[in-house]
Amino acid sequence: MTAECRGNRLARENSPYLRQHATNPVDWYPWGEEALRRARVEDRPIFLSIGYSSCHWCHVMERESFENERIAAIMNERFVNIKVDREERPDLDEIYMAATQMLSGQGGWPNSVFLTPDLKPFFAGTYFPPESRHGRPGFDDLLIGVSDAYKGKKDDVVRVAQEVAGQIRRLSEMTPSPQALTASILNRAFGDLAGRFDNGEGGFGGAPKFPHSMDVSFLLRYHRRTGNPEALRMAVLSLEKMARGGICDQLGGGFHRYSVDARWLVPHFEKMLYDNALLARAFLEAARSIVQLPASPALPEGGAVPAAFFRETARDIFEWVLREMTSPEGGFHSSLDADSDGEEGKFYVWTPDEIAGILGPQEAGLFCNVYGATPGGNFEHGRSILHLERTLARNAADLRMDEGELRLRMASARSRLLQARARRRRPGRDDKILADWNALMISALAYGARVLDEPRYAEAAARAARLVLDRMLRDGRLLHSYMDRQARHPAYLTDHAFLVAAFLDLYEATFDPAWVGEARAMAGRMINLFGDDRGAGFCFTARDHESLIARTREGNDGAVPAGVSVAALALPRLAALTGDETFLRKAEDTLRLYRDRIERFPAAFGMMLCALDQHLGGVRQVVLAARRDDPALRSFLQALQDGADPNLVVALADPCAADAARLVPLLAGKFPVDGRAVAYVCAGGTCRAPVLTPAELRIRD
Repeated sequence: MTAECRGNRLARENSPYLRQHATNPVDWYPWGEEALRRARVEDRPIFLSIGYSSCHWCHVMERESFENERIAAIMNERFVNIKVDREERPDLDEIYMAATQMLSGQGGWPNSVFLTPDLKPFFAGTYFPPESRHGRPGFDDLLIGVSDAYKGKKDDVVRVAQEVAGQIRRLSEMTPSPQALTASILNRAFGDLAGRFDNGEGGFGGAPKFPHSMDVSFLLRYHRRTGNPEALRMAVLSLEKMARGGICDQLGGGFHRYSVDARWLVPHFEKMLYDNALLARAFLEAARSIVQLPASPALPEGGAVPAAFFRETARDIFEWVLREMTSPEGGFHSSLDADSDGEEGKFYVWTPDEIAGILGPQEAGLFCNVYGATPGGNFEHGRSILHLERTLARNAADLRMDEGELRLRMASARSRLLQARARRRRPGRDDKILADWNALMISALAYGARVLDEPRYAEAAARAARLVLDRMLRDGRLLHSYMDRQARHPAYLTDHAFLVAAFLDLYEATFDPAWVGEARAMAGRMINLFGDDRGAGFCFTARDHESLIARTREGNDGAVPAGVSVAALALPRLAALTGDETFLRKAEDTLRLYRDRIERFPAAFGMMLCALDQHLGGVRQVVLAARRDDPALRSFLQALQDGADPNLVVALADPCAADAARLVPLLAGKFPVDGRAVAYVCAGGTCRAPVLTPAELRIRD
């Protein structure tokens, strides 16, 4: 078979990651019946390579091994070779990453797994160099060894494969806990986070250091529940250090994937849509928590500076997404590569001479002093990663400058450098639109529209949501991935759960009751397709999904929250608006199913802990009864924003919206009083007498 024909298999795929490998000399197949049938008919082992387009080490292994004619010849002679984009097929990634962790003791990408023809894994690892080095076997020798073992010791291979497949299936065997859901679980989780907290630099543990935005959100909830100032300090310090570090793109906005050091200085430069959605929300939650508190010694400068700083950090994320990550149709692209011109981070780093050539020597000197660009650099080849060693307020004091003047000059300098950076060769962008990741950004933008009072963000969120509904629903079934005007791959639990939450956030940002209708329809699909027939909770794949070696449940929250966690958080909100107790019971059943795991491993369940906090506190509802154009409505909304209650659902009963109560039954019977805007505060199925003023609403909150 010619290289051209081999390449055409992947060239026809939607995934940019698969297309990147279309011209390799490896005889690649996409996952599908053609490849699987060949493995069965010829009794060949399968080499399964799973990665994603912004994965640095995936690119390295491609250059070193998959573009190597000699290694490719071994692969083609001895294996059926399948390439999978983990972002398109998280079901395969979850199964075979579990296998890699079992077989090798570690995981990561590229994920390199060897399977029997019946898809059971028997050997696995991650990145392999082309020749043996640093304790890793060379890929060519490994291929020959694995192939020889399959031919000469097949009974042993089959035995290992069956054992691993059985262990993977057992991972999803769960029963609801008989023990109560109590606040002691939250207390234990806080203690665990406090024990791993880096008191100097924020975050948890040492290098490499990940954002852990879901843990930050839990800490903010825990502070509100208990008043513990340490929880607030941990959240604020982590966010502030991240926002001032090199992990944050100081010119263009948005965050890189993680920091390779403990100081948040040197990032792994890829940018992921989901990280930025989760972080934007965490920054806004923290800003709200700070604003609604009196001055506190737990917060720098009484909290005044971080609140504004956090809002602007979130705004910078959103502006980056709208500027660089939004498709012409309104959906959000998946990621940016770490590399450009074959070098990681080259797009983002600077020398003082480069900065002086753009800003001039005087302004460049000031900028380099503030943003840490030095002649020797703090990164490879003498270049510097921009970061704020000190806050702008501290810089202004040290330089004996007016803080306002320094902020204006730095904003102008950043804008000019950003324009210059745009002329560099950009990192590659993965343009595919994923339903679940888009839902995370829809939620974040909708939340940002409320907190930042920015209608553009709600408009962008609604446009993306309509794209999902218009282009990614086929015959009533949701699809996972969209690119080049084609939607593909049956959707997963995460797609459905995240969209339920996103539609509810859109409702609270716009008060368009149609979004509640969409949330209810999506929740119905989720329960019908993913609910476990044998017990509580949800499976990751639909009941009619392609048959794999296991139908898994998500074990815990990861870089992206688990679908079960988001379902447990979103369904009670939907129940509060619709009065449908089925949603509430399903959420509680899910929490009971995971209760013991949460208690044993709280660090793995940041979003589920938020759902548990909501369950224990209950969802409160506030119905604002007013015409949409009533000026008093804005004052009531501001009072609710200042309250920063994460377990609050807000609805609008507009007397001019005749059909709203059908879609949002909570609105029934709620009207303005004598033509005046009022608020109805409800909890546990009971509503109090209407609140007549925003000031009274603040007191009741």
